[in-house]
Amino acid sequence: MKTYFILACVAAVCISLVAGYNVSLAAAEDGKVLRHVVLFKFKDTAKPEEVAKVEQAFCDLPKKINIIQGFEWGTDVSPEKLSQGFTHCFFLTFKNAADRDAYLIHPAHKEFGSILHPYLDKVLVVDYFAK
Repeated sequence: MKTYFILACVAAVCISLVAGYNVSLAAAEDGKVLRHVVLFKFKDTAKPEEVAKVEQAFCDLPKKINIIQGFEWGTDVSPEKLSQGFTHCFFLTFKNAADRDAYLIHPAHKEFGSILHPYLDKVLVVDYFAK
């Protein structure tokens, strides 16, 4: 099961990279929104107050970047124990790929990265157009 999930995530990323801009335009024209899913695994040395600082900084992004249309987050509560150490999931919605791309280079997003970086062990990002 774990292997299939990882393969599916890798396949989704590869397909989006190969298809690129053309898929983005087609999906945007169909009225589909872009979901941006971010998973964090923090370093074992990260203290609870440091993790809380990262959580708050991420939660502040929708106030600073108005192209974020939807935002939610939470921590892993799955009884399956398949999270591979990823504890936090952040789920953002964008109108289209252009808005997501603008978000990625936005100064507030870059500032968030500098807050996150000292405490981050791994990150997993998957983007998809909602069907």
